[in-house]
Amino acid sequence: MIRRHARETVLQVLFQLDMSGEAEPEPILARWAAEFALAEASLGFARELLLGTLANKAEIDVLLARLSEGWPLERMANVDRSILRLAAYEILQRPDIPGRVSLNEAIELAKRFSGEESAKFINGILDRLLADSPKGVPTEKTALLAAKTSAKGRKGNKSQHGRLDVKHAHQAEDVKTEGPSPN
Repeated sequence: MIRRHARETVLQVLFQLDMSGEAEPEPILARWAAEFALAEASLGFARELLLGTLANKAEIDVLLARLSEGWPLERMANVDRSILRLAAYEILQRPDIPGRVSLNEAIELAKRFSGEESAKFINGILDRLLADSPKGVPTEKTALLAAKTSAKGRKGNKSQHGRLDVKHAHQAEDVKTEGPSPN
């Protein structure tokens, strides 16, 4: 939950910056970190995500506009746009975070802060982004995991949509970097 709390905090900051037009993120981050009683370990991760997202915002917006076919960024709900920016930064610029973890976390943020329809919308855009990114290329590890799952008669690590649930496949990697909770 360390990383999930950090992502929730960053979402609040990105949303506030988007709505207010404020230019300085650090005081806003400090305010939200205090509001959420964010642990020091989470604060460092949150700061990395926030500053990275803001530094890459122009490039991310170009990609999101291209992928969101018929939905200009300014027509999107502010919270959805903030979730997409955060997740796109993770997918494109953070090789230490598996792409499917970023996608799943974005969907969870959307369900919590926006709604089920927004979660579907975000999933569609980020799924295309992930497919176009280097993280969308199956690694030897995920290919082996998929083969093992198929060999078991297609039971086990499958989601309700029939896709391999990669989020759980990467839990061991996340545990190495942050302790008992993968997110």
